Amino acid sequence: MIKRYFEDIWIGIYSTLVGMGITWSHLFTKKVTRQYPDSYNPNTDPARPDFIRNRLFVDMDLCIGCMICQRNCPVNCISIETIKAVKEDPQAVKSNGSKANLWVNKFDIDFSKCMFCNLCTEECPTDAIYMTKEFEYSEYDRRNLLYHFSVMNNDQINDKKKLLEEEKAKKAAAAKAAADKSEGK
Repeated sequence: MIKRYFEDIWIGIYSTLVGMGITWSHLFTKKVTRQYPDSYNPNTDPARPDFIRNRLFVDMDLCIGCMICQRNCPVNCISIETIKAVKEDPQAVKSNGSKANLWVNKFDIDFSKCMFCNLCTEECPTDAIYMTKEFEYSEYDRRNLLYHFSVMNNDQINDKKKLLEEEKAKKAAAAKAAADKSEGK
């Protein structure tokens, strides 16, 4: 019993001496700690790989409003709302020359929820959503991590909704007229 007691004391002293030896050996070597962000220089620091997962960005000129990214998001941090484009809309051509079938009036990503899994970027048919090289975006307030990517303002949204309602009313009137004609009225 006493032998075990002294063995435990020796193991405690020995492990402390080994730990202090490691500490002393590192005490006089070159330091590798950098005071980030004060000493950060993107030009001299090591390059980050191309496949790194950083902040998401959405190119609204390429987005077609398919909502695949929203459905693929496992934490529901992407929120999208669309308005159907009408044929009579003179602005139904996007800046890249393609015809707009849907107007994306809301495209929000909540980075406080995002886990940067990259599932939204993998399935995007137009590559409108992608990871950027930017990795610094700390905020003191969580509400500042909600990013709005839609470029439509409230007046444009209201105009598109009004055009859609007018087209629905025309179609309903045409359908009613066709039904009345087929009934012989």
